[in-house]
Amino acid sequence: MRDLLAKLASVAIMMFARALTAARALWHESGLPPRQSVYFANHSSHGDFILIWAVLPPWLRQRARPVAGAEYWLKSKLTSFIGRDVFNAVLIERDPAARTSDPVEQMASALDEGASLIVFPEGTRNQTEAKLLPFKSGLYHLARKRPDVALVPVWINNLNRVMPKGEFVPIPLICTINFGEPLKVEPDESKEDFIARAQAALLSLAPAQTDNDA
Repeated sequence: MRDLLAKLASVAIMMFARALTAARALWHESGLPPRQSVYFANHSSHGDFILIWAVLPPWLRQRARPVAGAEYWLKSKLTSFIGRDVFNAVLIERDPAARTSDPVEQMASALDEGASLIVFPEGTRNQTEAKLLPFKSGLYHLARKRPDVALVPVWINNLNRVMPKGEFVPIPLICTINFGEPLKVEPDESKEDFIARAQAALLSLAPAQTDNDA
């Protein structure tokens, strides 16, 4: 019964996300991402991973697992059901003192089981005027552990306006999810060079700022 409820909830969440945002995926000219990928994206809302998940074709969506903060998704029975049962999230303890598992090992294990991952290298929601917060090092260390898995940059546009901070009622707006060209860590690439390249790949997908956006 719990599995059935989770499946029904996933369909309902997907339909609601699409209806609210008219979410539209923009694929790279090379085509759809590889069957197993690590999707790394900008992060401005708790709904970010839902939108990426919702626009993936079914054969990619069925193996995509978000990487999310355990303290948020385990705080109540409802959020725990959504995080664990509906999305099968890889739940990470963000407080080092509370960790019982290494986050990179958790992600690598999920990849070894055949999953794709949805990750947010900024580590927390960006509530600043900057397009991106500095990346944490987790994406680099994961790429080093599993160098054959494609890393796909994904820019989510407008979701921060659909779900502005402090508001409880979403505002219907069109959102685009722009998927970039997959990349991999180079054999001799330093952490600093890789992170700079990954950030640049993600920023290249962001829409140009206009005077109306300033």
